[in-house]
Amino acid sequence: MFIALKEYFSLIPTNRSHRLVYLWAYLTIPVQFILIYNGLYGFFIIFIPVYIFLLIPIQALIVGETKGFLHSMATIQWGIMFFVFGLSHLAYLIVLPGLDSTVSGASLVLFLVILTQANDVFQYISGKLFGKRKIIPKVSPNKTWAGFIGGVILTTILATILGPLLTPFSLLGMLVAGVYISISGFIGDVNISALKRDLNIKDTSQAIPGHGGVLDRVDSLTYTAPLFFHFTRFFYF
Repeated sequence: MFIALKEYFSLIPTNRSHRLVYLWAYLTIPVQFILIYNGLYGFFIIFIPVYIFLLIPIQALIVGETKGFLHSMATIQWGIMFFVFGLSHLAYLIVLPGLDSTVSGASLVLFLVILTQANDVFQYISGKLFGKRKIIPKVSPNKTWAGFIGGVILTTILATILGPLLTPFSLLGMLVAGVYISISGFIGDVNISALKRDLNIKDTSQAIPGHGGVLDRVDSLTYTAPLFFHFTRFFYF
């Protein structure tokens, strides 16, 4: 999470006088984990989108520099929302209240991560084999309708295979989870693709040789983690 946020900040040009705000962004990580450890769901869910979002502009205003204020605040808040708030839901899955002896929080995380990563692979393979019609060519030219639909179908099938082993879901829940994860994973992937296209870069870094940066690996999880968490918590715990 720290590496993902640091990688993001290294890509985004912001006003130098506003960069002190980065400190607040990094401090949100240990605070989120403290809230998770203590099971403080109510505060966990509002700490970043309410308190931090209100605090960050105050720090920038103290600096007194208004040039680039909107751009800097928006990019910093966007990064915290996706790469801290979004990904921290993975940790909360592990300690989700109501888990019984038939399933562990770790198994839910494993289920989510496997399906999210498999969905990327399924979409790629389906697109290569059958894809012709582009789905969003201006954002990600290699994404096709065949790849997207193939990913949804295959991910949903995988969900029904792994679901009985790793989750407390009913068959309907497994089917919904498979569709939910595949669609939200696709959106997370193209969301970061749009960011990279805006910055005119291929990879967010070279931290992982041959695979780009950390952001390139967790792009889908920025969407699937919070959405899967709330789906699971609302319907099953």
